[in-house]
Amino acid sequence: MERVKNIVLLFCLVLSVVAATAQDRGGIGDNSRFMVRGSVIESDTRNPIPNVNIEVNGGVYTYTNSFGEFRIEVRIGDELTISHTDFQTIYYTIQSNERIEVQVEPNNDNREYIRSKKKMKKETSFKSLVDSAEAYLKIDAQKSIQFITDALKVSSSVKENSEIYEVLGDINMHWKQYDLAVYNYRISLQSVTSNETNLKLAKAYMLNKNYQESLQIYKAINKKELSNWHLVSLYEGLGNVYFLIKDFDASIHAYKKGLEIAKEHGIKPKTTDLNSKLAEVYNAKGEPEKARDYFNQSLKLANTVNKKRAVEEKLKVADFENDINEFSSEISLRKEALNEINEIEKDSVFNNESALTPQKQNYKIGNAYALQGNYDKAIPYLEKSIEEAHDKADLIVKKDATRKLSEVYKSAGDYDKALTKYQEYVDLVDQVYIKREQEISQAERIRRDLTAKQNRILSLESGRALSESKYQLSIEQSKRQTLIIYSLIGGLLLLLLTAFLMYKYIRQQRLANNLLALKSLRSQMNPHFIFNALNSVNSFIASNDERTANKYLSDFSLLMRAVLENSDEDFIPLGKEIELLKLYTQLEHFRFQDKFDYTINVDEHVNIDDFVIPPMLLQPYIENAVWHGLRYKKEMGYLAISITQTKDDEITISITDDGIGRRKSKALKTKHQQRQNSKGMGNIKKRVAILNTMYKDKVNVFVSDLQDADDTGTKVTVTLKRD
Repeated sequence: MERVKNIVLLFCLVLSVVAATAQDRGGIGDNSRFMVRGSVIESDTRNPIPNVNIEVNGGVYTYTNSFGEFRIEVRIGDELTISHTDFQTIYYTIQSNERIEVQVEPNNDNREYIRSKKKMKKETSFKSLVDSAEAYLKIDAQKSIQFITDALKVSSSVKENSEIYEVLGDINMHWKQYDLAVYNYRISLQSVTSNETNLKLAKAYMLNKNYQESLQIYKAINKKELSNWHLVSLYEGLGNVYFLIKDFDASIHAYKKGLEIAKEHGIKPKTTDLNSKLAEVYNAKGEPEKARDYFNQSLKLANTVNKKRAVEEKLKVADFENDINEFSSEISLRKEALNEINEIEKDSVFNNESALTPQKQNYKIGNAYALQGNYDKAIPYLEKSIEEAHDKADLIVKKDATRKLSEVYKSAGDYDKALTKYQEYVDLVDQVYIKREQEISQAERIRRDLTAKQNRILSLESGRALSESKYQLSIEQSKRQTLIIYSLIGGLLLLLLTAFLMYKYIRQQRLANNLLALKSLRSQMNPHFIFNALNSVNSFIASNDERTANKYLSDFSLLMRAVLENSDEDFIPLGKEIELLKLYTQLEHFRFQDKFDYTINVDEHVNIDDFVIPPMLLQPYIENAVWHGLRYKKEMGYLAISITQTKDDEITISITDDGIGRRKSKALKTKHQQRQNSKGMGNIKKRVAILNTMYKDKVNVFVSDLQDADDTGTKVTVTLKRD
């Protein structure tokens, strides 16, 4: 970015401020410190400008990140110095809790200026919603979270989501929901890593009493990446945690490290704070002389910052004097502080929780006089404290001052007044109890509301599929994730293709095996059939019936040719199978014409062209009926073959004989005949089973006896389904 000769810089500070007064900002107008956000961009391309130096006249320093953004802790009236090698240094005075946008754009007038602009209507942009949430952070938690919810709806990047959860954590911190603050800071850090957010997370852990977790966060932060201000804040945070776990030596070491850096870089506010905290640690450690030295330093430094900070430090020293029973010094410091508080109150308003209230200081002055035994001087200050506490509805101070005043009257011997004040004290205790119950109820309601809104934000995030963006730290990670996903999809498709090919191969192999099995079974049946037929021819020749043998052999050759032609087929037309049955039955009847008569009946409603049947499926059953049933019958037997249609897609073929039956036939057989018959019928069952597997239950065979007496006869029912 070269903008020195031909490009003149125009710096526009666009201030996003919600419709809230300075008083609504919860102390921003009373010289308290707050975090201001800003960015430096090119106005024509909107590209961020990194590494711009941002410094406050009090010594706080930071610089813009890769997004051109910065955050810095300031007070009202502080002067920002914005500098970079490509443009002249710019100075801007902080006037409110505003978001600062510095736009760098070309201008032919060869001049630069700063312009601030308040938004006159409500905007739905992300920045204005976040600014509004920060503005209401201390005064209306529900409204602040509502702005955060709206900001989440319009956020469009991982960075913006990170900022949302950081502000949400700030809200939780202010309203003392430290567990939720920890949760939200962690989500913010999952999206974008920030040392400032890490410092906030460590503090939230500390306030939630997760001291070891807090120490781990503080120690894990890369100190080389921190600005001087944040480095001092880190050592201060470490000292705070060590102080709370009563590791006073470690606390002193951390505070001194921070103090050394603050002195080196002229960070006066932190120098004051760390001297004061070192004094507190030494006092807790039982070394009051060292504590006094550091308190003297902090008191001197506080006077160079501002009046409010000077008064705060003076009151800390007064508390220290009270701890070591130096009541005269305490009284002197509190009287000085009281005069200064009265001056500060003209420009600022302190709530009752603040230490800077006249009623509290009058009470503590009266208490110090009472501890000295100077009751005459204690009484006016306690009465003054009660009066001021009543005017400001400060029940706590009023209760404590009334109790103390009762004790003073009792010590002074004025028992009537002591009793009166004690009765007033009892009434105040009841009022405080009622107020505390109301406050607890209200705090619980606020907590429930905030938790409900927190859950609403989480459900909204889930609905907008932001779970992925919380863990997406960079564009490169997104590319890697996409690559992994595509690789998994490719692998899954390859796996499915492999599974499909394997399934197809197995199916084909199974089909081939079934076909081979069918062919094998058919090849086993044909020799059996030929053997029986040749036996018949042989019997005719043996009886010198040459003419009959020739006739039988001629018909047999026709049958044999048809059988061999169909031997490679799984199914043949039903009409062809009927012709084969007629020819075969005729041959058997020709041989055993004195044993049985037969009929073959095809129902006229059967459309034989619609059905197919496995070849030689019925022949073994007819052979069984003749050879094992009818030929052993003493009188003339009968064989009936009928084909009927029971359903539109199904026909029934029945083979009925009135022979001797299966039980008697089995008894007459030799062992060799039984084995041969069992093998033949077993082959038929295997053929049917394989065909049904291949063609989905196309053929069904059922064999039954006709009656229980002798010459029971046998009925074979074959059900055949159409394709």
